[in-house]
Amino acid sequence: MEIDRQTVDYVAKLARLYLDDKAMEDLREDLSQIVGYVTKLQELNTEDVEQTAHVLPLNNVFREDIVRQSMDRDRVLSNTDYKKDGFFEVPKVFD
Repeated sequence: MEIDRQTVDYVAKLARLYLDDKAMEDLREDLSQIVGYVTKLQELNTEDVEQTAHVLPLNNVFREDIVRQSMDRDRVLSNTDYKKDGFFEVPKVFD
């Protein structure tokens, strides 16, 4: 399936990417190849294939969450000019 330039422009705007003509064409070709590959995968007969979340058995390898003393807040916040009410102040991301 061929992806048109208008679709690439739409995706780039969603991702807040500003692409020149060469990058736009490269991305269009890459996305067309990816969609073509996914289309081929969708044609495979998977009726007799067991559903899995992972192909290998995995177990959580996380350490136990233990509360312990760390750096104090004032020391951490001393490294920034952007703080408010004992927290880091960051720009608003969502409206």
